[in-house]
Amino acid sequence: MKLLETIKYPEDLRRLSENELPQVCAELREDIVQELSVNPGHLASSLGVAEITVALHYVYDTPEDRIVWDVGHQAYGHKILTGRREQFCTNRKLGGIRPFPSPLESEYDTFACGHASNSISAALGMAVAAELEGKNDRHVVAVIGDGALSGGLAFEGLNNVSSSPNNLLIILNDNDMSIDRSVGGMQKYLLGLNTNKTYNAIKFRTTRWLHSKGLMSDDRKKGIQRLSNAIKSAIAHQQNIFDGMNIRYFGPFDGHDVKELVRILRQLKDMKGPKLLHLHTQKGHGYAPAEKDVTVWHAPGKFNPDTGERIVDDDPTKPQKYQDVFGHTLLELARQNPKIVGVTPAMPSGCSMNIMMKEMPERTFDVGIAEGHAVTFSGGMAKDGLLPFCNIYSAFAQRAFDHIIHDVALLNLHVVFCFDRAGLVGEDGPTHHGAFDMAALRPIPHLTICSPMDEHELRRLMYTAQLPDKGPFVIRYPRGGGELQDWRCPLEEVTIGTGRKMKDGTDVAVLSIGPIGNNVTRVIAEIGDSMSVAHYDMRFLKPLDEAILDEIGRKFKRIITVENGVRKGGLGSAVLEWMNDHGYTPKVQRLGLPDNFVEHGTVKELQHIVGIDEEGIKKAILEA
Repeated sequence: MKLLETIKYPEDLRRLSENELPQVCAELREDIVQELSVNPGHLASSLGVAEITVALHYVYDTPEDRIVWDVGHQAYGHKILTGRREQFCTNRKLGGIRPFPSPLESEYDTFACGHASNSISAALGMAVAAELEGKNDRHVVAVIGDGALSGGLAFEGLNNVSSSPNNLLIILNDNDMSIDRSVGGMQKYLLGLNTNKTYNAIKFRTTRWLHSKGLMSDDRKKGIQRLSNAIKSAIAHQQNIFDGMNIRYFGPFDGHDVKELVRILRQLKDMKGPKLLHLHTQKGHGYAPAEKDVTVWHAPGKFNPDTGERIVDDDPTKPQKYQDVFGHTLLELARQNPKIVGVTPAMPSGCSMNIMMKEMPERTFDVGIAEGHAVTFSGGMAKDGLLPFCNIYSAFAQRAFDHIIHDVALLNLHVVFCFDRAGLVGEDGPTHHGAFDMAALRPIPHLTICSPMDEHELRRLMYTAQLPDKGPFVIRYPRGGGELQDWRCPLEEVTIGTGRKMKDGTDVAVLSIGPIGNNVTRVIAEIGDSMSVAHYDMRFLKPLDEAILDEIGRKFKRIITVENGVRKGGLGSAVLEWMNDHGYTPKVQRLGLPDNFVEHGTVKELQHIVGIDEEGIKKAILEA
């Protein structure tokens, strides 16, 4: 019998001997590889932290002790060890276990995951809460990767950790990767950070001896720590940023030696004060194909677990992904316009800016997991004459909301924001749906906000956005494939604030924005002559096409709006406001995402649930 079959919860794991833990790690990897080969998900990250996961649940009394994961890409092993092994086959499926850790699913999942860099702040909050509530035996651990450590919130958390009384342990999982290769000064610093092994051994023994003799009072601890930092700097010939912030640094150690990790964690477990344990790991560790190409194997899709051959749909008749159309079009525009630069927060492959990056590396900037910085950095370049195309996933752009207002819109700077993964994204669930961008950005002065119905429109809108004096310009488009086999078309200007009448009609008017309008087109074709339905592709959320709205207001008493975003505050709300302001009183039905977080499933399943698939749109039209 496999050891993993005897483990349902961490308490079962803790009954094993330390010598059995390497086998548990190997079996855990095998489980993850076998399952993800047929049910795709985030593979390489979870393989890289198998030993860390096992060691944490072996040493700490979870769930009473708190483990806070950052991002959650790496948490599949955690899920398997915490009562969800039998349900793991439902991971990311409609009604199945969630794609990322969530306290709504398990008491072992201590905080929301999905967006990077929040673990230190959340864990510090839990550590302070434990102290204030008298739960002095509770231990709190934050697990953060080197990529997530580049995020601004992580630095804010570290700053507060250094100044607040707490016993937090931060585990830095350093694999030199986020999704693409990690970038920036922190990544370079971590690559060069090394502490003498002899020094670490002496420090461990000395610290434990001082504790055992009762000589580690707060005052003495601060003095000893200052002396320790000075000795460490002399031995390592470098200053340590964490020690400089009064966060005791240990490492770096091998993150794949599970027995050594158990020994170290036991030594650190009851040590007072904030601590950081630096562990070197390999993303994809233990599965050769993933070790060789970690970017591809971050989320490889289906594959043969024995050979490592990925099962890729190479159908040449399938439309290009919107992200690829963006990437090729950006390069085309950049060849024509020397002022164009590209900016992405850690997603060059995901958003296809790597296409321009390959040919023009000096004009493309991967700023790491730092959306707020990406926006303000773009604003700075625009202020002095460059034309940034700043590509951010819609859900992650939420973290840059203030920067869009204060650092771009306020000065009416010419920055083109391309929001990839807008609308429902499918299996990654509520942390990744691009649900709120239109509603959040619509009230902001100076912004132009649009969404293309197909790939030709995306190209035209990108061309329009880079023409002179356009100010801040937002283009949103969804995840995945488009509509057209031949996506190339001439680059032509679109008049800002104009929509398109796709079909005339007399009974009801359907107003859509973005690719969801293709669902409307198909529904109207299916309805045929049984009902006269007009369809307008509004194209721009801001400014609205007032000529079209005036025509609709005069002609129709029944209007349906369709959008792949939240109903509240989006296109439907904008249409209602305009009709009210201009004295029209049609019946307006708004189709879009409801006032709750939409869970995970395929895009088709989720569109059906919220009523913006063809069936839902047809029903709304026939009942209008």
